[in-house]
Amino acid sequence: MTMQTDPPTLRPGPRMPGLDRRNLGPVQVFAQSVSAAGPTAGMAATPAIAASTAGGGTVWSFAIATAVALLIAGCIGQFTRRMAAAGSLYSLAAKGLGPAGAFACACALLVGYTLLVSAGLAGAAIHLHALFGPVGPATGVATVLLGAIVAGCAVKGIRLSARLILLVEGVSIALILAVYGLLLGGTGFEPPGHVPQSGQPPGGVGGVAAAVLPALAAFIGFESAAALGVEARRPFRSVPRAVTWTAAVVGLMHVCAAAFQVSLPGSARLLPLRDIASGQRLPWMAALVDAGIASSFLACALAGANALARVLFSLGTEGIAPRGLCRTHRSHRTPHVAVAVALPVATALPMTMLACGIPAEHVLELLLQASTVGCLIAYLLVCLAVPFFLRGIGEATPGPMARALTVVPVLVLALGAFVASAPSGPFTLAFATLTGAALAWYVWLRRRRPAQLGGIGVYDETSLADVLDPRIPRATSPSDHR
Repeated sequence: MTMQTDPPTLRPGPRMPGLDRRNLGPVQVFAQSVSAAGPTAGMAATPAIAASTAGGGTVWSFAIATAVALLIAGCIGQFTRRMAAAGSLYSLAAKGLGPAGAFACACALLVGYTLLVSAGLAGAAIHLHALFGPVGPATGVATVLLGAIVAGCAVKGIRLSARLILLVEGVSIALILAVYGLLLGGTGFEPPGHVPQSGQPPGGVGGVAAAVLPALAAFIGFESAAALGVEARRPFRSVPRAVTWTAAVVGLMHVCAAAFQVSLPGSARLLPLRDIASGQRLPWMAALVDAGIASSFLACALAGANALARVLFSLGTEGIAPRGLCRTHRSHRTPHVAVAVALPVATALPMTMLACGIPAEHVLELLLQASTVGCLIAYLLVCLAVPFFLRGIGEATPGPMARALTVVPVLVLALGAFVASAPSGPFTLAFATLTGAALAWYVWLRRRRPAQLGGIGVYDETSLADVLDPRIPRATSPSDHR
């Protein structure tokens, strides 16, 4: 006598309704991660920062940072090859660390992505002001205008945003590569009058290790394709590939930029690309750099806004955040309420700092540094979740386990170094305030919404609506995408 089992049942509808499901191709998913990392802006400034401590070993610093980013990508891939979610890394961390770890990761992502958008808006405004000079809008006004543009594009649709991101980032990369080509083929470097007089960088093993920190900061946001798991056409293939290839491509671009930087004469190594271009006494070359960096920062802000809105959407869907955040636009199928909440906050942060009299360049530096801390905490938690997750599903193979156990202590050291190097005044106060607010939020959830907190980390799955909808590709299980 054979036992009959009931066939598996499908949900009548998707677990995350309202999003534009299964409509993003692999190139669009890849563009999301590349643009969030802002490689053009990083190439223009980060090698000079790293060279101030690493000297001739700057290339090695970026090579090490690329290896760390690839290890993080490998850890993220252990989840994204098996599940698709709109909550990015916190939905993944929930499967290994439980509700408390997932909540901490969600808070870190909210801080990291919000400040990444703020930094993108501020960076684009600063370089647009430098590009147009007196005829252009002031930095604060430009920040508001750019925030409105980013919000409009984020509401219009992820496919439109992805195409715009791809176009803008492609143009910015082309501009910066053209400047590098012109500089390499030039007649020589003539430093401007404000070359730093700091002597030779220390270099050596210690200098190379110290320079890994700014080099690693240049990768922040490379994982943001994980927030498009619901909207990607083949998420179990395109999302992990986008994250891994972004780490590799961005790393290669920065290694090449670092190689160019160390090829310059002594004191010129400490200058950002714009000042190097100005040293050629060709104003139009510096203008190309400003245009490329402004475009890259704008694409970064838009990519960060897409990821941030989907994290808020996911938290609203789960009942962790107000339910209104899970509402989506009827025709555009985007989390427009989350965009309407997030973008004004992200725009107000640099505006407030500028109004307090903080120089624009220092505003950008502080925002990028704080965003890096938030994202590093999220990376640390998701990597820490890998061994528990794999052991729980009976797939704790040596390779992934060794990768996670290698990168976790590296991230702990990097996070400690970033916090130690941060300004002790406002930065510490802001960090303590945000930590206190997160703890209060968690305690409130434990008391008032324990069921919702216990179910944090909702991921997408095939529904009956998917099966009956001819627009949705049939391959929706992990085995179909491998």
